[in-house]
Amino acid sequence: MLMSLGLFIFTTSTIPFQSEQDSESWRHPSNPRVGKRPAYQFTGKDEATKTLSGTLFPELTGGMLTIDMLRYMADTGAAWPLIRGNGMYEGLWIITDLSTTRTLTFANGQARQIDFSMTIKKTDDFSLLGEVTDYLLTFI
Repeated sequence: MLMSLGLFIFTTSTIPFQSEQDSESWRHPSNPRVGKRPAYQFTGKDEATKTLSGTLFPELTGGMLTIDMLRYMADTGAAWPLIRGNGMYEGLWIITDLSTTRTLTFANGQARQIDFSMTIKKTDDFSLLGEVTDYLLTFI
């Protein structure tokens, strides 16, 4: 297991992401001053985002069904716990962006290669926690 987002497990047979990009920022609003540079005040952490991207080969790894599972999770608007393969809990994350590019198609139009990118954002709002029962009933 590479990591899990809610009940979705990233493995080499589902969605083996090849890259992971993290971004964090902190708020420092400014106040203008006469004859001096602006004064800044630290007001706390801002957004933390993570972008996972990679290439799927449906003959070997997951295909559009696995992408559709992530799309459904994004459609719920829920926050999901992110846990790394080593067991480290990274907090609650919401899916904000999911893009795919399908290339090298078979004669029936199915893609041999699916490039994907998914962006998730960290949240501290436990009221957004995803409900497992709704997620399971969709794919059973």
